[in-house]
Amino acid sequence: MVTPNPDAPASAPAPVPAAGPAGTAAALRASVEAGLAPEAREWLAAALADAAADTPGPSAGLLAWEAHFAAARRRCGAEAADAVRVLILHAARADEQVATRVYDRGDAAERRAVLRALPHLDLGPGAVPLVEDALRTNDTRLVAAALGPYAATHLGEHAWRQAVLKCLFTGVPADEVAGLADRAAGDGELARMLTDYARERTAAGRDVPADLDRILALTRKEV
Repeated sequence: MVTPNPDAPASAPAPVPAAGPAGTAAALRASVEAGLAPEAREWLAAALADAAADTPGPSAGLLAWEAHFAAARRRCGAEAADAVRVLILHAARADEQVATRVYDRGDAAERRAVLRALPHLDLGPGAVPLVEDALRTNDTRLVAAALGPYAATHLGEHAWRQAVLKCLFTGVPADEVAGLADRAAGDGELARMLTDYARERTAAGRDVPADLDRILALTRKEV
């Protein structure tokens, strides 16, 4: 059972910063630990040490940190679990192959944490298939996590535009799309897609999502 820190805010989830240099990881860890009870902080310290050392786990072919990754919610609570898992992946120096393995065998919450960890890891474009997989789902939490800073840098233009449209028709707020203003600026094709979508909604007697006009305005800004 997780015992919350009585001095921590009652319901504030641990933030997951947008980028992942060592200083950001240290700040994230400090923020997470501030909301944990002593036994959870001790568990986190051990989990991160195992991740850094590639400590073998109890099963052949399994590293200890992979078991810790799965146990993060139980040991640290639901509000801290995403950030804890980001810290574990960062400490493990997870590459594209490792991130893919953890994503493929994870549940929705674990997959969301992998997606949020991507900008904290030293990865090239090889993890884009994870983003694309999440964008094919109807889980709005996964869609939002997929459109973080990693996608802003590495997701191709067509896939990114389709993702922006998916946010509109699934109700994911535009604020979840990292780098939206920069990527939308001067994007005439995105403007065309948005205009067509608005016309289709209007013709069908449906409301146009509130974020559409905002994104359309961004496309009219000069690059």
